[in-house]
Amino acid sequence: MPIRLLDQKGNQDALLRDSEQHPMFTNGFYANYGKRALDILAATAGLILLSPVFGLVACCIKLTSRGPAFYRQVRIGKGGRPFQILKFRSMTMQTSNRDLKITVAGDSRVTPVGRFLRRYKVDELPQLWNVIRGDMSLVGPRPEVAVYIEEYTREQRIVLSVRPGITDTASLAYRHEEEILANQRDPEQFYRTQILPDKLARNKAYLEEITLRNDIRVIVKTISSSFVLAEKTGARRAL
Repeated sequence: MPIRLLDQKGNQDALLRDSEQHPMFTNGFYANYGKRALDILAATAGLILLSPVFGLVACCIKLTSRGPAFYRQVRIGKGGRPFQILKFRSMTMQTSNRDLKITVAGDSRVTPVGRFLRRYKVDELPQLWNVIRGDMSLVGPRPEVAVYIEEYTREQRIVLSVRPGITDTASLAYRHEEEILANQRDPEQFYRTQILPDKLARNKAYLEEITLRNDIRVIVKTISSSFVLAEKTGARRAL
């Protein structure tokens, strides 16, 4: 298994200990109970209401490229535990099976349908199932692959104290991340040294104030930014 972190129980236990050292981020009725109730109700309703969209998207993927309609990848969730994140497949079958970490704008591996799905974040919709399963939340730090989490400092591992989310303030700030990376000489290095640390700082700020109002605000902002065309001017301002 390519994810070295998960092959070493001691490392996973260390992640769990580090994430549990910050209980102040999950205090409060909403953070402890209301948030999960909202996740289950909203994700269930979303899957039911969007089922025609799921069917249409799946058919488009199957009719335009070889391979399954869905794509799974191992990510690291709450407490450093691995889970399989679910997405609509947006790349050719040959590359979808690889452990790709980042994608830049204009990437030839992305299919024509996948380009549309990624632009409007439709490829993320299947993660509603991850929410129902308890792997994820509607709002929370986006889950990363293990190779990035291995580099987190003890302070940055705070983000592992909660369920990862489908969206968050960092995702909104970097709505056009692929375009930003495409303009870099070394996209991978730029992501590791510039984008990821900034995302983790935004995630920490979110964890300091988990409220229903903030979560609704992020959800509404995500929906509006996904379906209202905006000029691509780089990273969005923080909420």
